[in-house]
Amino acid sequence: MQSIVFLGSNKSGTSRDAIKAAEDLGYFTVLITNKDRFMKQRDEFHDVKKMIYVESIDRSHCKEQITILQQQGIDICACISFVDPYVHLAAMLSKEIGLFQSSTDALFKMEEKTRIREALKNLSVTPFYTLFHPNELVDSFVEQYKNQLPLILKPPASNGSKDIFLVETKSDFRQGLKQLKKKHPNMPVLVEEYLNGPQYLIEVVAYNNQLNIIGVIEQEISNDNRFIVMGYKYPAALVHEEYEILEEAITTILNSLDLRDGSCHLEMRNIKGKWKLIEINPRMSGGAMNRILYEGTGINLAKEIIKLYLGEIPSFITSRNTHVYARFLTVSSAGRLLKVTGENRAANYEGVKDVYVKPHCGSLLTEPYSLGNRYAYVIASSDTQEEAERIALNAAKEIKFYIEPY
Repeated sequence: MQSIVFLGSNKSGTSRDAIKAAEDLGYFTVLITNKDRFMKQRDEFHDVKKMIYVESIDRSHCKEQITILQQQGIDICACISFVDPYVHLAAMLSKEIGLFQSSTDALFKMEEKTRIREALKNLSVTPFYTLFHPNELVDSFVEQYKNQLPLILKPPASNGSKDIFLVETKSDFRQGLKQLKKKHPNMPVLVEEYLNGPQYLIEVVAYNNQLNIIGVIEQEISNDNRFIVMGYKYPAALVHEEYEILEEAITTILNSLDLRDGSCHLEMRNIKGKWKLIEINPRMSGGAMNRILYEGTGINLAKEIIKLYLGEIPSFITSRNTHVYARFLTVSSAGRLLKVTGENRAANYEGVKDVYVKPHCGSLLTEPYSLGNRYAYVIASSDTQEEAERIALNAAKEIKFYIEPY
């Protein structure tokens, strides 16, 4: 029984798309999860043939479960993760059991923000950064770097814009450091230059030392200093020269990391014609990215990445070139969800390709503090970017969340 083992998954988005893609490819799908609620919701995971609960997704627990699977006669063909922070672990386990060998050192560096900054510190794409260590005094640190304001504060292991702050004054700077120090007492704080310019997400797959840029997507970010991405435009409207300089910057970054085989996504800002790296992650972007790229290009990127990790040749040939716009929805106040209306009306708009509402009735919702607080999206496509955006925004207005305050 040929099988693919996945380390971790979300209920929706790219990580779940990958499991469905593995099923479509004819593999027996195994999910190792540390979310006990998934075991209680087992009937919602029709694409997972075998679900295994572990207290912690770490090397010892996963290696033990893989050994048990092999003893049961299950032929493991790949061990993969599309979820932070298990990508490097999956790559190492794959190597240990004699499967596909990806660029494990590069993936390891990408999994933690300070490691990636240190690895790329001599490149022009890297903005100013420093570290605030747990044993340092807040007031002294603020005085030392006050002339660098505005700055971005983030924990090195954060993802999905969680616990990321823009500080523009000494008071904000001091408060932000204290807040992160309290929440993550044993972890340094990454302090970076704030870069003001349009932001783009770039999906890349390296195969046999050949870099393939699958898509460049412009991100629309909220203006509340939380950096929540509310909209995605594919393809990004870059002139030829901008794209060439971007491609050169990406090649320099990934060659410096020695990424020969594996996937990643980068977030970069265009600062007056110069590209700066915001962050890089050793996996495909989550959320609706697989569907966005599929509607724009015809490529099921999650499926092609799985083929890469199976040791097969992935295909990145586009079958269509369509403009796509994805709009995400949040709520303005916290409370318990009573009901959601308008999902079917939104789906019936001509040009709408997908409508997704994440929470069930009874769920506790909150105003957006991270990407995880986006509760629905609408994806639309058209021959022009303006039309795709218009369709998605109008359809999104149909969706209403009814919340009981708590």
